[in-house]
Amino acid sequence: MKRILITGGAGFLGSHLCDRLIKDGHDVLCVDNFFTGSKTNIAHLIGHPYFELMRHDVTFPLYVEVDRIFNLACPASPIHYQHDPVQTTKTSVHGAINMLGLAKRLKARIFQASTSEVYGDPEVHPQPESYWGRVNPIGPRSCYDEGKRCAETLFFDYQRQHNMDIKVVRIFNTYGPRMHPNDGRVVSNFIVQALRGDDITIYGDGQQTRSFCYVDDMIEGFMLMMDSERGFTGPVNMGNPGEFTMLELAEKVLKLVGGCSKLTFKPLPTDDPRQRRPDITLAKEKLGWEPKVCLEDGLQETITYFRKLLDA
Repeated sequence: MKRILITGGAGFLGSHLCDRLIKDGHDVLCVDNFFTGSKTNIAHLIGHPYFELMRHDVTFPLYVEVDRIFNLACPASPIHYQHDPVQTTKTSVHGAINMLGLAKRLKARIFQASTSEVYGDPEVHPQPESYWGRVNPIGPRSCYDEGKRCAETLFFDYQRQHNMDIKVVRIFNTYGPRMHPNDGRVVSNFIVQALRGDDITIYGDGQQTRSFCYVDDMIEGFMLMMDSERGFTGPVNMGNPGEFTMLELAEKVLKLVGGCSKLTFKPLPTDDPRQRRPDITLAKEKLGWEPKVCLEDGLQETITYFRKLLDA
């Protein structure tokens, strides 16, 4: 049993990680300020002898005793991270400084949930970890993109300067139960609109592509990375290399949901990437990890979740 801190533990990925760690017999401290996290995501764990919930904002220091740290705290959808862009940057940068300081004091292994957004609107496809990215430093998405890039900088500077035990994962689009229904992400948008019988909103011509990784596969990747040998720091891409256009995704959702929703087209948001697909060669080689859940199966589980949520 290890004592494990998860910042952003009441969020979409964080709550699934809490479940997995509790299942594996660890003592979990879930920290969240509930800006985008939800108590309903972890309500089933309240009262468990090895689960503790703490309301806290990681932009302020935290003084606890743990063995390992998963730093997941940060709003991750454009609607949420653009709501208060200054706070978003502070969460990534100050949060990283505070969690790294805690890990340094405790001599604890620390995991950073980075993002495919560090690649920006890429000129290299698919994106390997060696690609440095193409990010607009002053655009409306910069608070998230550059905040996460700076967090990676801090992690590697702490590692070089203080011999810290770090793990960095770059997360590509992930979906599944407990996604926020109003987070503006394409999977939740399409499913909620289809279930309500609303028109399906597609931005641009619908030919931009994304890869979609089911949450269970992503959490398995987190566990393998955290447990990997000390010398392997990453960054390592985690995502599903299957690539789909927005039109293809909309068609799959409509087929699974049924109904008679129509497609409507709106202008593409500023700095929205045209292509996004991970090169997961490194994760396969070093961790033996690759996604197992196909898009149709994962969508079905996610649709079942949202159907119950909307009917409640």
